This record gives sequence, C-alpha cells and structure tokens, in this order.
Amino acid sequence: MKYNKLGHTGLDVSVICLGTMTWGQQNTEAEGHEQMDCALDQGVNFWDTAEMYPVPPMAETYGRTEEIIGTWFEKTGRRSEVILASKIAGRARRLPWVRPHLHDGETRLDRASVLEACDNSLKRLKTDYIDVYQLHWPERTTTTFGEMNYKHMPERDGIALEETLRALGELVDAGKVRYVALSNETAWGTMEFLRLAEQHGLPRVVSVQNPYNLLMRGYEYAMAEVSCRTGAGLLAYSPLAMGVLSGKYIGGARPEGARMTKFGDYFPRYMSARAQAETVKYVDIAKKHGLDPAQMANTFVNMQSFVTSNIIGARTMDQLKSNIATGDMTLSDDVLADIETVHKETPIGY
Repeated sequence: MKYNKLGHTGLDVSVICLGTMTWGQQNTEAEGHEQMDCALDQGVNFWDTAEMYPVPPMAETYGRTEEIIGTWFEKTGRRSEVILASKIAGRARRLPWVRPHLHDGETRLDRASVLEACDNSLKRLKTDYIDVYQLHWPERTTTTFGEMNYKHMPERDGIALEETLRALGELVDAGKVRYVALSNETAWGTMEFLRLAEQHGLPRVVSVQNPYNLLMRGYEYAMAEVSCRTGAGLLAYSPLAMGVLSGKYIGGARPEGARMTKFGDYFPRYMSARAQAETVKYVDIAKKHGLDPAQMANTFVNMQSFVTSNIIGARTMDQLKSNIATGDMTLSDDVLADIETVHKETPIGY
C-alpha cells in the first residue's frame, strides 16, 4: 500500500481511502464491520464518512453509517489505528430531519450548526475526536454535484466563510477535531479558505474531497494546481463513476443489487448516453492491455500527483479487495497514452 502526506499535517494516509456511504442501507452493520476489518488489515488506514450517510439520504437511516463505525470502534478498540474523516452537511432544504430546530429545517454552515453537528457525529462514532472534519458542500451556490455552468448569485452566499472557519477553529481548539477540510469545493472557495486561515490565524484546510474519475476530469483544469501548490490535495470520490467504469452497466445492463440498479434516478450524472459511450472506450482499453476495467480506473486516479487519497466504496468483499489491491498498482505508458487519446476526444464528459 502506498501512503501520501495529508496536507501539512505530517500524517501518512493510505492512497486508498475506505468509503462508507453504503453502510446502513446497501450494507448491513456486520458487512460494514467486515469491510473495516479487511481494509485495516490490508493497510488502509484512512476512512471517510459523513453525518448524512448512508446515501441516498433518508430520515430513517440518517447517521446510521457513523453509528456502524462507532460500534466497530467500541468492539475492536482499534480507533487509534484509523485516520478518520467525516463531514457536516452543507446548505440544503432537502434534509429537514438533520437539524430541524435550526433555520426552519435547512442545513447550514453557521457556528451553531457546525458545533452541534460535530458533537452529534462524535456520539455516533463513539470517539472523542475526528481527525479530518470536512464541509460536505458549500454554503453558497456554486457548481456542486455535477452542475456544469456557474451562475453567480451573491444574494445566496449565506453564512460567511469566516464564521464557518472560526467555528471549525473552535472544534480544533477543543480537541474535538484535529484538522479541517473541504468537499465539493471550487478553486475560489479553496483559496479563500486558505486566505482567511492565513489572515486570522485559523485552521488551514488539508484536503479537498471532490469527484474525479476517467469520465470526470474537471479537477485538472483549475483545482489540480491549487492542490499541488498549497498542499491541500484531492480526496477523490466516485473514482469508478458510481461503478459505471467497471463496465457492468454497458448496454443497459442492470445487475441485481447494484447501486445504479437500485438508485439510478438519484445518481444520473454518469448514466447519460455520452458517459456510457465513453465508458465502452475505457473498458476496451482495459481489455486490450489485459486489465480489469475497475482496477485500471482506480489506478489512474491513484497515480495523479495532486491526489492524496482515492475514496473507494464497495458493496461486496470481492469488490473491496479488488479496489484495495490497486494501492500497489501502476499503469504503463502505453495504457496512459490510450487513456489520453480517448480523453482528448471528449475532455469534459459525463
């Protein structure tokens, strides 16, 4: 397993990060525990979760993923072996069950929400600290969750970034959080958080968790330079484009129990005709070089200089082991050249 430095922290995190988004919905508590056992034993010391998980979010499952991690910590006593990341939900009206007593049920990133969300996550996780606490998505309106075109609406900026960062600083000062980070963030937002940290002596963000995969390489156009120059590296999510890049949905196939079979309407961004056509090309490259398509896609992510860690998710143990195995893999120059040929034909595609 390869390890990278997490920002300026000095922490060494595995290039493979264990994603947990399915636990409590597609995966049972026992299956989640089995995945944690396996991942840690294979050298995966970095795990990612969120208060909102599992996804798709539902009132009846809210917080269940963190609870599953918490029962594993309680059962095994291995909390100190894990670098744990979690997230507070950003601004949204679609999660009225999260903090219904604040902001008329709209999730926000004000001081009260940040402090309460962290305390509740700590209780569910059965720990007294979170290593990396992330803002799941911005307070302001921006290009989040697949939105292609930025629409400037400063009247929707909402809670000032400085208030949010100061609240995160309170958590760090209290010892409840070790480091702070961003998710679904832009180049402007990342640089503004870094500027505020420098100006006011507040915590400096250590990473940015954004989508990145063969079908969606927009991170390279602005954010990659930010990551390389500031040290706030990418925690890449959806490295397989919700499993699409494995090739299992080609030709309209819908395997029983698969994520897009169950929740395709909730995750439309990789199911377009264009994305499917590009997937065929990448699967063909993998076959040409005798590679597993999913492993090729994960390894491509792992190899990028701006990537700190690749957040993999798995419904089955076979999938988990296949994903983890890419922590030691590289792609040949010939494979990378073929990938770039396809990418240049459709540089922004899903």
